[in-house]
Amino acid sequence: MPVHYQLSGDSAVSIAASVEAGIRTGALPVGAPLPPIRGLAAQLGVSPATVSSAYAALRQRGVVETAGRNGTRVRERPAVGGRAGHVLPVPAHVVDLSSGSPNLALVPRLGPVLARIDPRPVSYRDAGVLPELAAAAGDRLALDGIAGEEILATSGALDAIERLLGAALGPGDAIGVEDPGWANLLDLAAAMGLRIVPVPVDEAGPTLDGLAAALAAGIRALVVTSRAHNPTGAALTPERSAALRVLLAAHADVLVIEDDHCGDLDDVPLHPLAGVTPAWAYVRSVSKAYGPDLRLAVVAGDAATLGRVSGRLRLGAGWVSTLLQRAVLELWDSAEVAALVRDTSAVYRARRARLLAALADRGLHGYGRSGINVWLPVPDETTAVTRLRDAGWAVAAGAAYRQVSPAAVRITISALPDDQVEPLADAVLTAVTPTSGSRSV
Repeated sequence: MPVHYQLSGDSAVSIAASVEAGIRTGALPVGAPLPPIRGLAAQLGVSPATVSSAYAALRQRGVVETAGRNGTRVRERPAVGGRAGHVLPVPAHVVDLSSGSPNLALVPRLGPVLARIDPRPVSYRDAGVLPELAAAAGDRLALDGIAGEEILATSGALDAIERLLGAALGPGDAIGVEDPGWANLLDLAAAMGLRIVPVPVDEAGPTLDGLAAALAAGIRALVVTSRAHNPTGAALTPERSAALRVLLAAHADVLVIEDDHCGDLDDVPLHPLAGVTPAWAYVRSVSKAYGPDLRLAVVAGDAATLGRVSGRLRLGAGWVSTLLQRAVLELWDSAEVAALVRDTSAVYRARRARLLAALADRGLHGYGRSGINVWLPVPDETTAVTRLRDAGWAVAAGAAYRQVSPAAVRITISALPDDQVEPLADAVLTAVTPTSGSRSV
């Protein structure tokens, strides 16, 4: 559908501002094409170089993307907020399996936890990571073979990754990112002006050939999901982890960031890459296991890398609220909460297994070794997503997670009712089966 929005401006800055205004108001929706450079330049009475500069600035900020012969388009999730928003609402009659979120009915209740907290007031000078939290996190990470020289607290995993990348890389630097991979990370890297180098992923994690190619391309940092990979559910195996360590050991200048976002909720052993290069960081979030509103992740790593992040943190947000830190300590210290997390992990594992088995019974091969998502290759994402929504199921199109990998959809199993697994699998089969007279893409 054509977009009727009049861009304006007589400089690169004002033209870019006009694009952002259109996105904020919803006049330029996701995927909307921007006018060709020469055409817009003639329309506005400016040079093509001025329009090109505006588009380049928008690309660097993660607002638009170059779509090859299709020109420049608004990104799937542009780094511009606005009234219209960019997430399609899920109708009340549709089961939402698109969110990528944990089941909120299965996370611990925070009321009793907060009632037990009676912290002393904290001054600006004394704030920071609580020694008790750092000690507890260090003990828990040590059980998985991770021994950081320093431990920090950040406002979630993505906050940690952004601060780590910002402390080590600048616009134009290359970063290795899993393909398919976490959509938020792809958007963040684009907004930071980083050059994304895709690293293919299979069920055991990043492939050796893929990492070797990325290293040869000159990446300065690599982000790896240790387990519960979003969207595929991949998890590093002992063999893959060992082989990746051999490759990375020869590249001492690469910052290796591990994202263990499921943390205590995960049901497969951890086989980390921690410490394989001099600059490294391991990030463990509490959101999936204990609730998304607990905006906290603990970060272990080498002293130099975390020292830079800590120093920059002091100049901005300062610290993660000690109230949140104490709440996490209470959760970690509760045997009842630990049992709930174990039970929830078992529920997710069983739901993944049931859905994968039901899909396999219908000749469909999905992926999901760990975590809360199942990744299913499909002939055409738009057709599959549309048909499933019409049948009462909302799933996520794979386009937001892919760079060059094949089409697929992501199905979040955390809120999937047990008695709906078979009906869902039937609906998926119908959604991916070409109708008479059509041809597969």
